[in-house]
Amino acid sequence: MWKSKDVYYVSGNTGILAKDMGKALLCQFPEVNFNEERIPFIRTESQAKKALERILQQSAGRYPIIFSTLFSKNLNKIFDIPEVEFLNICDHFLVRLEEILEAKAIREPGTARVMDDSAMNKRVNAIHYSIAHDDGTATQDYDEADLIIVGVSRSGKTPVSVFLATQMGIKTANFPLVDDNLHSCRLPPEIIRNKSRVVGLSTTPEMLNSFREKRYQGSTYAKIATCSTELKQSDQIFLKYQIPVVFSDGRSIEETATQVAQELKLKTAPDH
Repeated sequence: MWKSKDVYYVSGNTGILAKDMGKALLCQFPEVNFNEERIPFIRTESQAKKALERILQQSAGRYPIIFSTLFSKNLNKIFDIPEVEFLNICDHFLVRLEEILEAKAIREPGTARVMDDSAMNKRVNAIHYSIAHDDGTATQDYDEADLIIVGVSRSGKTPVSVFLATQMGIKTANFPLVDDNLHSCRLPPEIIRNKSRVVGLSTTPEMLNSFREKRYQGSTYAKIATCSTELKQSDQIFLKYQIPVVFSDGRSIEETATQVAQELKLKTAPDH
């Protein structure tokens, strides 16, 4: 069994799709360490040959894995050599779809990632809004939010909000549950009147303790008992106001953000 493998994601566009699909497969092999590199914007044979030369030089005969989302058969042939393990992610599915649809694919990179002006504006506005309404700021503007995330301090509200704005075009505010809220089991009126757009974010006491210790080591705020108490109090608030809850423990930011958006069935901006 290989202890480690070099992995390359080659693409005619950003390489995000190749990396996402490749990582989804590689995570099924936790016992192997993967050294990953994304090689985007391969559009010509010259660029493909140069990239392959660098791959072979860096991997030194260790049969690196190449995940490709290149649509050009000629470019894929350059990478599909005995010295590498070549996986063409898109080609199999495109050929099958051509059979199903009785039509020929255009096989051009980036076609699905072109954003029109309205979608771009939506995403930019979402980013500006989310930055301006981080950590309980400007609650008077919550009527304009697509989504309001509520949770105790260090439960992951900010990174999830940023991801929702930058990747999904969702105007997201986030509000920290502080002592006044937790002890009184109450939410401010700006949140209550927008309850249909509120999602609670929670985690385990152990995970919360880990995050808090990194920033305020040895503090009462970071103690496991404090974390446990605050999470129980937040659960009572979510139950009282019938707010749906997403648990972030053990999940990536992407997974958590996607689940949060799904809770409210929010429409997202097209990918770029």
